[in-house]
Amino acid sequence: MSATYNDFNILRRPVVTEKSYTATGAANQYTFRVATSATKLQIKQAVENIFEVEVDKVQVINLPGKAKRRGTHAGRRADYRKAVVRLAAGQTLEVTEEA
Repeated sequence: MSATYNDFNILRRPVVTEKSYTATGAANQYTFRVATSATKLQIKQAVENIFEVEVDKVQVINLPGKAKRRGTHAGRRADYRKAVVRLAAGQTLEVTEEA
C-alpha cells in the first residue's frame, strides 16, 4: 500500500516526551498528534499506509487547549487530539528512535 495525501493530513506529528518514549520500548506504543476529526479506523489506516506496519490497537484522547494570559489579554491554545497506536509484536517505527 502507498500513503496518500489524506494519510499525512490525519497524522500531524509524533509526540516525543519522556512518557511516550517509555511506552515505545515497554509496550510497543507510539503517540501521534492527529486531526481533530480523525476516527480510530482512519488513524489505523494512515499509520499502516505511511509506515507499512500492522496496527493492533488505537486509543484516542481529546485534550482541551490551555488558557493563557499575556498581561490583560486572555487567550486560549487550540484543542487537539492525541492517538496512542500499539503495533503488532515484533514491529517498530523509526519515528522516535535516535539516529
